[in-house]
Parts: sequence; structure tokens; C-alpha cells
Amino acid sequence: MKVAVQQEDLQLLAKTLQEQLLVEVSSAEVFEVKCAVNKDGLMVLTQHESDVIVDAQIIFAVIEEVLQSVTPHTDRQVQCFLRVFGEQLPYAKCFLALKQRGGWGDGGAGETEEEYFSPLSSSALTYSPSFDEAEEEEPFDPFADAPNFPTSKAGFQIKPILLGAALVGIVVLGGGAYLLTRPCVMSECKEIQTAEQLKIKSPQLMRRAKSEKELVAIQQQLAAASATLNVIPSWSPRYQESEELKASLSGRSEKINQVVKALQTGALATQKVQTPASSLEELQARQHLWRQAIAPLETISSSSELYGLVQGKLLNYRVRLHAVNQQIFIEEKWLKKLTAAKAVASVAENRETTAKSLNDWQKVKSTWLVAINALNSIPLTSSGYQEAAKLLIDYRPKLVAARDRATKEQLATKTYQQAVSAANQAKIYQQQNQWQAAATYWDQALQTAKKVSQDSLYYTQAQSLIEPYSIALKQAQEKLQVVSSFQQTRTDLDKTCINGIRICIFSIDNAGIIVRLTPEYDQIRQNNLANPYSENSSTAIDVTNHLQILREALAVIGENANLPLFLYDSKGQVIYTRTLGG
Repeated sequence: MKVAVQQEDLQLLAKTLQEQLLVEVSSAEVFEVKCAVNKDGLMVLTQHESDVIVDAQIIFAVIEEVLQSVTPHTDRQVQCFLRVFGEQLPYAKCFLALKQRGGWGDGGAGETEEEYFSPLSSSALTYSPSFDEAEEEEPFDPFADAPNFPTSKAGFQIKPILLGAALVGIVVLGGGAYLLTRPCVMSECKEIQTAEQLKIKSPQLMRRAKSEKELVAIQQQLAAASATLNVIPSWSPRYQESEELKASLSGRSEKINQVVKALQTGALATQKVQTPASSLEELQARQHLWRQAIAPLETISSSSELYGLVQGKLLNYRVRLHAVNQQIFIEEKWLKKLTAAKAVASVAENRETTAKSLNDWQKVKSTWLVAINALNSIPLTSSGYQEAAKLLIDYRPKLVAARDRATKEQLATKTYQQAVSAANQAKIYQQQNQWQAAATYWDQALQTAKKVSQDSLYYTQAQSLIEPYSIALKQAQEKLQVVSSFQQTRTDLDKTCINGIRICIFSIDNAGIIVRLTPEYDQIRQNNLANPYSENSSTAIDVTNHLQILREALAVIGENANLPLFLYDSKGQVIYTRTLGG
């Protein structure tokens, strides 16, 4: 009954439009108008002979004006087409979105919210109405059953209000048919049945899953079931139920997705640990991957369907993370040692540029040694080994140079100190007038000072000692000559002053030689002078001659010693004096 009413309304509308075209367009007697309805709204087809020239915009404007006047209180979508008789496809179309007027008494023209006109190149003027999803759908021409009206001008016009009512009925009936045929509105709801079955079945599937691949398959089933629920319209009585089902399925899918991502991250981390890490950054990246894999799995409670699968993986991942943490700890230790070694080497270089003593060079040597020992301790498995090896090539020659310089400075210091020590000892002997020993030590001090290395820190100081040591040695040698001369003089005097009896005693110093006759010899000499004609007169002559010989001998000794000589009797009276040059 509804279909019959709809056809009558369409025929009435088509006839009204054709009559209006006959009035408004001079060449309209060659036009034919047909109307049809699909799910998108009203369609109007205008046909004419091929030899007729038509202004499509004028035709569409007339149709719009008629439609707006017959149903002023209805919003609707209208598609208008122009086609040549005998052709399958229209060559122009226009889409009208008509808005209702303000009121019956406004008298204003209808408003078009949107109007779009375009020529058509190729599109079939067909549509497929949906009555039952089980039935096969075949395309057909919506204007095929529309009646043809005479093209001559009519003597009467149908009342616009009747035509408007017919058009409203067409739109309402068409829209109602569309709404009632949507899924889960009037028919059986297979989408919800499928989703409910999967909701019941999915926990068991999740518990049985043993791998990431199986979880992904379950997740895909949940996503597919959730997608089928999207076709249920909001006016369906089971819409709320479908939304709850979608939320439930999405929640389970999200849990699975969380675990799947964690397992994928764990698989990536497992793949990376198959090869040794080449840097600390790479180890830290692996640590980050393991943590990313572990964190989501730790949120899975013991009541979850995924708990059994998660626990085995979680234990394995934690063991792997612990191993990586240990590697990072060890690697950081070696890298810290490498950094410390470079810092110590920098200190050694600074000390090397400012070293001014043996102690400074010994510190330079020991500092280089500390840096090299630290680098030698870095194992081949450390990422810092290659850098450590390069640094060792650079540092070892510097250690050798520092050691040689320290040894040289140590030897120079020792030599310098020996020179100073010998000079101090020479001074002591000099104060004791032991000129032989003094001269020996001055010579030793001078020769030792000359041995100080030219490129040592003590060289300048040693050079400053050479001149004063040379002078001191010369003076000591001169003194030694004097002392040696005194010794010979004493020997000669000893021989001269003893002739059976002690004739004289003597003393020698730089002022000269003082000889004193002994009282015994002086007594003999006095006795001979007092009694020259005694029985021992020959003795008196000998004593007198001996004194003369003594003076001559002493004069020779004084001359050899190059010293003045003074001869006194036992009472201190001058007997003989010899001065230098006299």
C-alpha cells in the first residue's frame, strides 16, 4: 500500500514539474519529467530530443523553485538530471539541499543551503535499494517505471499544497524504509551473537596461548568482532548492548596488545644480545629494551588469563636484565679507569712543564707510571680497550723520557752534593792546617763539580762552584808547598842541632826560623871562652869553630827555606841574624 501511494505522489510531482516547465521555458514542450526516490532522497530526471538546445541552469532553477514552493516546511536532498531521449546516461546533474521556510505568511522565496551543478561524463543513473541482505541486489533504472506525460501544455495545474504533501510522504516513507532495514533494528543481530560468543571464548583462548603469534591471532579476532559491531546504528534497540560488548572486547584486546608489545620488545632485546656490545651506550640501550619488556608484564595480575604466559617470560627477562646490569657496572668501572688514566696523564704533562728539581721529576715519572698501569689493567673485552691501547703507545715513551730525566737529575744532584761535601771537608782540613788533605779534597770537589750533566737542573749551580773551588785548590797547594818546605827545613835543622848532644832547638813559621842554643851547649861554649888555655884548649877551639860552622849551616837552611833566621843563645841574646836577601 505504501509503495502504491509513493508512486502516485511521484507521478503527481513529475506532472507538476513538467507543467511548470511548459509555462516557464519556451521550448519546454519537448521535455519529459520523471521522479523517483532512493535512500539519499528525491531524484528528478528531465529528458529532451537530441536536436534541442537546453540551458541546464535555467531548467534546474525552475525545478528548484517548484520544489521549494510545494513543500516549504520540509528539509530535503534533491538530485536533478538532464538526459537526451534514448541515452542511458545523463549529461548534467544538480544537487539541491533545500531548507524549510520561516512560515506560511512569510511570502519569501525558499532558501537553498547548498546547490551544486556539473555536467556528467560517465555514471549510470541507477541505484540499489536494500530490502533483505539475503536477497541478491541488482542495479536498475529508478525512472524505468515512471509514467510518460504528454509534452503539450496542460489546461490546468495541480494545487501546490497537494503536491507538497505528496513529496513529504515520499521522503518520510523512503527514509523510514531505510532506517528499518539497518542491522539489528528489525532483523536478527548476528553481529552481537558473534561478539558474545567470542567474549565467552576469548579468556580460554588467552589462557591457552603459548606464544606471541597465538596472542596476535586472538587479538585479530577481537578486533574483527569489534569492527562488526560498528555497523549497528544508534537507533537500534541493541545499540547499548553493542557498545558494552565493544568496550569489553577492546579492553581484552588492549591487554593482549600490551603483552604482545612487551614480547616483541623482549624478542628484539634477545636478538641484540647475540652479539657483544661495542660501547656503553649500546649496553644501556639493551638495558632500556629489557626494562621496556619487563614493565608491562609486571602489571599483569595473577588473576589475568595471560598470567601463565607472562610469568615464564618475565623470569627470563629479569635474568637477562640482571646480566646486562652487571655488564654495565663492569664497563662503567673500566671506562672510569680510562677517564682517570687520562686525567692522571694530564697532571703528568703539567708537572713535566714545571719541573725544577729532582723531586719534581720523580713525581712526573711516578705520575706517568700510575696512568700507564691504569691503562694496562683495562681488559680486551672492554669497549675502552682500543682507546687505552692507543694511549699506551703515546704514554710509554713519555714515561721512559721522564724516568731517564729523573735518573739524570738524581745523578746530577748526587754529583753536586758530593762536590759540596768534598769542599766542606777541605775547609775543615784547611782550618787544621792539614794542607795535604785540604788540597786533595779541594781537587776532588773541583773535579766532581765539573762532572754535573750540562742538561741537568744542577748544571748552573755546579758551574758557579768551579771558580771558587779552583782558587781554593790553588791556595791549598801553595800552602802545601810551604808546609813541605818547612818539613825539609825541620829535617835539616834536626840534623844540624844534634851533634852528640842537643846543640839547639828551633821553631819555624811564616815569620822566619828561630834557633836557640841549648843551655848545655851554651855552658860548654862559655867555659871555653873563660879558660881558653886549659888542658882542654883544643876543645875550646873546636867549640869556637863549631859555632861558626853552625851559623853557616843555619844560614844555608834559612836560604833554602827562603825565610829569615835568628840565632839566640840560651839566655835570648842574639848571636846571629840572617834576613832575606842578606
